[in-house]
Amino acid sequence: VVMSDLLKEKQQRKEKRGVKVPSNERDYYDSITVSYIDELGHHDDNARIAPTMENTYQMGPHKRFPSPAVTDILKDVLTSYLQEERYEVEWSQKMTKTLCEVIRARVKDLMIPRYKIVVLVHIGQLTGQSMQISSRCLWDASNDTFASYSFKNSSLFGVATVYAVYFE
Repeated sequence: VVMSDLLKEKQQRKEKRGVKVPSNERDYYDSITVSYIDELGHHDDNARIAPTMENTYQMGPHKRFPSPAVTDILKDVLTSYLQEERYEVEWSQKMTKTLCEVIRARVKDLMIPRYKIVVLVHIGQLTGQSMQISSRCLWDASNDTFASYSFKNSSLFGVATVYAVYFE
Protein backbone atom coordinates (compact mmCIF):
# COMPACT_ATOMS: atom_id res chain seq x y z
CA VAL A 1 0.00 0.00 0.00
CA VAL A 2 2.81 2.42 0.89
CA MET A 3 4.70 1.52 -2.31
CA SER A 4 1.73 2.32 -4.51
CA ASP A 5 1.30 5.71 -2.77
CA LEU A 6 4.95 6.52 -3.49
CA LEU A 7 4.54 5.48 -7.12
CA LYS A 8 1.48 7.70 -7.47
CA GLU A 9 3.37 10.68 -6.02
CA LYS A 10 6.26 10.10 -8.43
CA GLN A 11 3.86 9.77 -11.33
CA GLN A 12 2.14 13.04 -10.41
CA ARG A 13 5.48 14.90 -10.12
CA LYS A 14 6.61 13.62 -13.51
CA GLU A 15 3.33 14.57 -15.14
CA LYS A 16 3.76 18.10 -13.77
CA ARG A 17 7.22 18.28 -15.39
CA GLY A 18 5.81 16.97 -18.66
CA VAL A 19 7.38 13.48 -18.52
CA LYS A 20 5.20 10.77 -20.05
CA VAL A 21 4.41 8.05 -17.50
CA PRO A 22 3.04 4.58 -18.46
CA SER A 23 -0.50 3.91 -17.32
CA ASN A 24 -0.16 0.49 -15.69
CA GLU A 25 2.25 -0.26 -12.87
CA ARG A 26 4.07 -3.14 -14.62
CA ASP A 27 5.11 -0.85 -17.49
CA TYR A 28 6.03 1.76 -14.90
CA TYR A 29 8.42 -0.62 -13.14
CA ASP A 30 10.01 -1.47 -16.51
CA SER A 31 10.60 2.21 -17.24
CA ILE A 32 12.03 3.21 -13.87
CA THR A 33 15.59 3.07 -15.15
CA VAL A 34 14.73 5.14 -18.17
CA SER A 35 12.98 7.70 -15.98
CA TYR A 36 15.96 7.77 -13.63
CA ILE A 37 18.33 8.35 -16.51
CA ASP A 38 16.03 11.06 -17.83
CA GLU A 39 16.08 12.74 -14.44
CA LEU A 40 19.89 12.61 -14.35
CA GLY A 41 20.04 14.03 -17.85
CA HIS A 42 17.78 16.86 -16.74
CA HIS A 43 20.18 17.83 -13.94
CA ASP A 44 23.30 17.46 -16.10
CA ASP A 45 22.15 20.29 -18.37
CA ASN A 46 22.87 22.86 -15.66
CA ALA A 47 25.93 21.25 -14.08
CA ARG A 48 29.41 22.14 -15.27
CA ILE A 49 31.77 19.28 -15.80
CA ALA A 50 34.99 19.84 -13.89
CA PRO A 51 38.11 18.55 -15.61
CA THR A 52 39.63 15.65 -13.77
CA MET A 53 43.38 15.63 -13.52
CA GLU A 54 45.46 12.70 -12.50
CA ASN A 55 47.55 13.00 -9.38
CA THR A 56 51.25 13.36 -10.13
CA TYR A 57 52.36 12.23 -6.67
CA GLN A 58 55.08 14.87 -6.93
CA MET A 59 55.79 16.16 -3.45
CA GLY A 60 58.69 18.44 -4.31
CA PRO A 61 59.97 20.52 -7.21
CA HIS A 62 62.05 19.00 -9.99
CA LYS A 63 63.87 22.32 -10.30
CA ARG A 64 64.60 24.50 -7.28
CA PHE A 65 63.70 28.19 -7.35
CA PRO A 66 66.84 30.11 -8.40
CA SER A 67 67.06 32.76 -5.68
CA PRO A 68 70.42 34.18 -6.89
CA ALA A 69 69.04 34.70 -10.42
CA VAL A 70 65.94 36.41 -9.01
CA THR A 71 68.12 38.63 -6.80
CA ASP A 72 70.01 39.68 -9.95
CA ILE A 73 66.68 40.55 -11.60
CA LEU A 74 65.67 42.63 -8.59
CA LYS A 75 69.02 44.46 -8.59
CA ASP A 76 68.80 45.16 -12.32
CA VAL A 77 65.20 46.41 -12.25
CA LEU A 78 65.53 48.59 -9.14
CA THR A 79 68.80 50.11 -10.33
CA SER A 80 67.60 50.86 -13.85
CA TYR A 81 64.25 52.35 -12.78
CA LEU A 82 65.28 54.24 -9.62
CA GLN A 83 68.90 55.34 -10.27
CA GLU A 84 68.20 58.92 -11.41
CA GLU A 85 64.81 59.47 -9.77
CA ARG A 86 63.84 61.92 -7.02
CA TYR A 87 61.20 60.95 -4.45
CA GLU A 88 57.64 62.17 -5.09
CA VAL A 89 54.55 60.76 -3.42
CA GLU A 90 52.30 60.33 -6.48
CA TRP A 91 55.17 59.05 -8.61
CA SER A 92 56.17 56.44 -6.02
CA GLN A 93 52.63 55.03 -5.85
CA LYS A 94 52.60 54.45 -9.61
CA MET A 95 56.22 53.29 -9.71
CA THR A 96 55.68 50.53 -7.10
CA LYS A 97 52.94 49.01 -9.29
CA THR A 98 55.09 49.29 -12.39
CA LEU A 99 58.09 47.71 -10.67
CA CYS A 100 55.95 44.84 -9.37
CA GLU A 101 54.65 44.09 -12.87
CA VAL A 102 58.12 44.27 -14.45
CA ILE A 103 59.69 42.06 -11.78
CA ARG A 104 56.87 39.51 -11.94
CA ALA A 105 57.15 39.32 -15.75
CA ARG A 106 60.92 38.85 -15.62
CA VAL A 107 60.66 36.13 -12.94
CA LYS A 108 57.91 34.37 -14.93
CA ASP A 109 60.25 34.39 -17.96
CA LEU A 110 62.55 32.05 -16.00
CA MET A 111 59.83 29.38 -16.55
CA ILE A 112 60.05 27.77 -13.12
CA PRO A 113 57.13 25.31 -12.93
CA ARG A 114 54.73 24.90 -10.01
CA TYR A 115 55.76 28.00 -8.08
CA LYS A 116 53.38 30.81 -7.21
CA ILE A 117 55.11 34.18 -7.29
CA VAL A 118 54.33 37.10 -4.96
CA VAL A 119 56.12 40.41 -5.54
CA LEU A 120 56.28 43.28 -3.04
CA VAL A 121 57.96 46.63 -3.66
CA HIS A 122 58.37 49.45 -1.13
CA ILE A 123 59.59 52.93 -2.07
CA GLY A 124 60.24 55.61 0.53
CA GLN A 125 61.92 58.97 1.00
CA LEU A 126 65.37 59.21 2.56
CA THR A 127 65.17 61.82 5.30
CA GLY A 128 67.38 60.30 7.98
CA GLN A 129 64.70 57.98 9.30
CA SER A 130 64.93 54.28 9.90
CA MET A 131 62.60 51.60 8.62
CA GLN A 132 62.27 47.88 9.14
CA ILE A 133 60.28 45.63 6.83
CA SER A 134 59.33 42.20 8.05
CA SER A 135 56.91 39.50 6.98
CA ARG A 136 55.44 36.30 8.31
CA CYS A 137 54.26 33.40 6.20
CA LEU A 138 53.06 29.89 6.68
CA TRP A 139 55.10 27.84 4.26
CA ASP A 140 57.18 24.76 3.68
CA ALA A 141 60.77 25.66 4.50
CA SER A 142 62.16 22.86 2.31
CA ASN A 143 60.46 24.07 -0.93
CA ASP A 144 59.34 27.69 -0.48
CA THR A 145 61.83 30.53 -0.66
CA PHE A 146 62.29 34.25 -1.29
CA ALA A 147 64.69 36.76 -2.78
CA SER A 148 65.12 40.37 -1.70
CA TYR A 149 67.14 43.41 -2.73
CA SER A 150 67.44 46.94 -1.32
CA PHE A 151 68.35 49.99 -3.39
CA LYS A 152 69.25 53.50 -2.21
CA ASN A 153 70.11 56.77 -3.95
CA SER A 154 70.37 60.34 -2.58
CA SER A 155 66.59 60.89 -2.46
CA LEU A 156 64.86 57.55 -1.99
CA PHE A 157 65.13 53.89 -1.12
CA GLY A 158 63.48 50.89 -2.70
CA VAL A 159 63.05 47.38 -1.33
CA ALA A 160 61.79 44.55 -3.55
CA THR A 161 60.95 41.07 -2.33
CA VAL A 162 59.84 38.04 -4.34
CA TYR A 163 58.25 35.11 -2.53
CA ALA A 164 58.18 31.76 -4.31
CA VAL A 165 55.64 29.32 -2.86
CA TYR A 166 55.67 25.79 -4.20
CA PHE A 167 52.27 24.55 -5.41
CA GLU A 168 51.77 20.77 -5.12
